[in-house]
Amino acid sequence: MARRGNDDETLIERAEGEAAPNPVWFKPIMIGLMLIGLVWVLVFYLSGTLYPIPGIGGWNLVVGFGIAFVGFLMTTRWR
Repeated sequence: MARRGNDDETLIERAEGEAAPNPVWFKPIMIGLMLIGLVWVLVFYLSGTLYPIPGIGGWNLVVGFGIAFVGFLMTTRWR
């Protein structure tokens, strides 16, 4: 619920059980992880299994999707 004071400052009241908003760094990290995971998988497919880590072969997909999945998990905590 928002109230207006005499000096036009907006005050926002939160319920007792309501959580605080996320820190400033949360959204860039969340989006960054999703994009890094996507780029990882794209590089793996486009390079013909030579990159990003040549020695692990198909596990590059697991790494890329894992990074992106962490970003998607962060969306559940976004306020």
